[in-house]
Amino acid sequence: MINKGEIMTTAVNKQTETSEKEIVITREFKAPRDLVWRAWNEPEHVAKWFGPQGFTTRVESQDFRTGGKWEYVMIGPDGVEYPFGGVYLEIDPIEKVVSTDEFGEEFKERNPDVPKITSVTTLFEDHGKTTRVVINTLHASAEDRKKHEDMGVEAGWNSSFEKLDDYLAEVQKQDR
Repeated sequence: MINKGEIMTTAVNKQTETSEKEIVITREFKAPRDLVWRAWNEPEHVAKWFGPQGFTTRVESQDFRTGGKWEYVMIGPDGVEYPFGGVYLEIDPIEKVVSTDEFGEEFKERNPDVPKITSVTTLFEDHGKTTRVVINTLHASAEDRKKHEDMGVEAGWNSSFEKLDDYLAEVQKQDR
């Protein structure tokens, strides 16, 4: 027989284990949620802002539906290409996107020790004139999370977010 204390300990241990595998990044944008959603999920917008400063992004494919695949290529200032992609696991329009996220073969060939990411959940929270985006990246292990951190994932996202801030401001200015 399992007692209540054992159940609580198991739940706490599972949460601790999960949190050791996660990277959570949050940013608030000065734009309405529907615009942030479109900028995040429509290929013509993604190509305008995705990737750190100095990088460009080419959207190779994007089948934006549950079970659909996506593939992007970030291109560094030196011309080196960094392919990655995944599969959409869940889409809740203007609220949430859950997908896998895998580094492409060319990327893995240059860096065979890339982390394994099991899923990325992106939430879009409406705050009136602003939108909070929360990205929760779940890795296969705490070691993989550390590898991802060491690659500069947080700095990369923050740099991308600066580009997205500028892009959203530009789009809103054009819409006036």
